[in-house]
Amino acid sequence: MSQSLRPYLQCVRSSLTAALSVSNFASQTSERHNVPEIEAASSPEVLLNPLTVARNESERVLIEPSVNSVRVSIRIKQADEIENILVHKFTRFLTQRAESFFILRRKPVRGYDISFLITNFHTEAMLKHKLVDFIIQLCVFFLIGCLAVCLQPHGSPETNQSHSMEEVDKEISEMKLFLNARARFVAESFLTPFD
Repeated sequence: MSQSLRPYLQCVRSSLTAALSVSNFASQTSERHNVPEIEAASSPEVLLNPLTVARNESERVLIEPSVNSVRVSIRIKQADEIENILVHKFTRFLTQRAESFFILRRKPVRGYDISFLITNFHTEAMLKHKLVDFIIQLCVFFLIGCLAVCLQPHGSPETNQSHSMEEVDKEISEMKLFLNARARFVAESFLTPFD
């Protein structure tokens, strides 16, 4: 594991754990309604200071807490065009299935790739440490699990989907190498009749 990745993940984990101390809070503008204050932004006194945890310019997590909800936005590393395509396909895959992931927002915050909205109802119904684990490992599971299976040639063994966050960079590099090798093979087979 990269030495810069471990403190980054630990900082994200501890910041999320602290931010998830939300409670039930009725709306101050509409009676008998309980809306996520971070989304409504109708009462500035119930919004807390946002926190950005960044590993570098292209990898960062924005945590926006309020009294009854937390919005978590993740920017996934995109070093080149292939990674841009992979991240776009990954986030599109997730957002089309947002109703299956109770805390996933359909539209991410501007400047980020994927966003989650956790309300006090989610923290009451689910374990907080499991929510934190879910947010950290969801990206890894789908990016490595689903896209790697899609990129594999037919007849290859299935990928192991029990990957950890530490293996993301290695797996993305392997997927890019596989994609380049596959593109080279297709180009060579296409150009052989012209030799």
